[in-house]
Amino acid sequence: MVAVNYVGNELWNFYNAPWEKRVDLAWQLLEIAEQLTNNDFEFALYLLDVSFDNFAVGPRDGKVIVIDAENIIVADKRLIKQNKPPNWDVWYESTFDDCGKEACLSFSKEVLCSRVTVDHNYYAICQNLLSKYATWRGTTGGLLHSPPVEVVRAGRLEALLEECAHPKKQYGRFQAARELRDYLAKLSNNVR
Repeated sequence: MVAVNYVGNELWNFYNAPWEKRVDLAWQLLEIAEQLTNNDFEFALYLLDVSFDNFAVGPRDGKVIVIDAENIIVADKRLIKQNKPPNWDVWYESTFDDCGKEACLSFSKEVLCSRVTVDHNYYAICQNLLSKYATWRGTTGGLLHSPPVEVVRAGRLEALLEECAHPKKQYGRFQAARELRDYLAKLSNNVR
């Protein structure tokens, strides 16, 4: 027996939504990545299957919800700090993987469960949902495709998305994800 509950349309249905709506959804996705990675419970929940079909948008409140959570790794950060496995306190950067397929991610279960500071959720959201590397149902360009001319001209969005998905600097994804969240919040406030 399977019980299901309708919580809203899949994120995919918002791929061509107005820019303002897509900016808000992108900000919410990065907030989810942050909350799943860093929280008061010190449990990190790493999303292993990140695609447009695994998130929904509430019909009344417009809130993004994870709807397919069957592929998640739970890492107990307190236990990691207590046991101190090799390199436990060295920040871990996920490796960019331009596999040319839909919703692909590279990760190491062993590393996700043995490091305190991991960028996996930011990597998954940026690569598979937001950036130009996001490929889904024959489309490319991610949720933040086709930004307004003034956003393109400023160049900041493109640079932050690139660094978040495919970092060029060591630990660049950590900084880019934080700056991208702030930038999207600012864009969202400007368009309301």
